[in-house]
Amino acid sequence: MKAKNQRLTLALLALAAIVGAALLAASALRDQAAYFYTPADARRLGVEPGRSVRLGGMVEGGSIRRSPDGVTIAFTVTDGQATVPVSFRGIVPDLFKERSGVVAEGHFTPTGSFVADTILAKHDERYMPPQVAGAMHESDSLDTDAKVRAK
Repeated sequence: MKAKNQRLTLALLALAAIVGAALLAASALRDQAAYFYTPADARRLGVEPGRSVRLGGMVEGGSIRRSPDGVTIAFTVTDGQATVPVSFRGIVPDLFKERSGVVAEGHFTPTGSFVADTILAKHDERYMPPQVAGAMHESDSLDTDAKVRAK
């Protein structure tokens, strides 16, 4: 075999090895990836129960309920269009409060509620997905208009 053919064969083998490694890495990451959904997206798309996902939105005002055990908390996440009840067992971040942004990592149950493994609190809408921020601003302006009319 000529030297030129040997180099071409080695180059093709190296390329095949690189492509194979990339496909294996992508396959492994696909199983570990957690997709982000808003409550409206989760309702519309019907996320399968037990699948690891991220649920993001705002903590609905007046929805936080703490259990007597001190570590279990239940609350509702909203994006202005839909709501999802969430339960979490653990210590929540200091920034976690009503009417603030939150991303919960966990899974949906067959009943449609969400069981969170991790809670990430956000301090304002600047770090919120544009569709959630837009929906929240629209609902805030609607609430303000309704309060003005009620007076």
